[in-house]
Amino acid sequence: MTIFLYIIFGIIAGVFGGLGMGGGTLLIPLLTIFLNLDQKLCQGINLISFLVMALFSLLIHYKNNYIETKNIYLIILSGLVFSGLGALLANFIPSNALRMAFGVFLCVLSIFEVGKAFKKN
Repeated sequence: MTIFLYIIFGIIAGVFGGLGMGGGTLLIPLLTIFLNLDQKLCQGINLISFLVMALFSLLIHYKNNYIETKNIYLIILSGLVFSGLGALLANFIPSNALRMAFGVFLCVLSIFEVGKAFKKN
């Protein structure tokens, strides 16, 4: 049953990641809530799955000429530096605190998304 849930959760994360929402937005809560995995482990699993999803998305977007290369090196450099710093910082933060912070982040994100939806109407 656990392997089945891993497959289902991977499919869900892949679909939403391909749609641009970010698969980790769903993958991390699914793994922590339903499979009771440690937050840091879930974030590591998400990072590995993100690499695969990002590669496929990059290829499809490149094929469709949706890649803007004007300031790409600045984005890549800042992304590498700050993701490394974030990973180092995560080593010092307890898993429960990361779990709470991620939950707060998702709540704030949902408030902004609902606000945008109402603003459009």
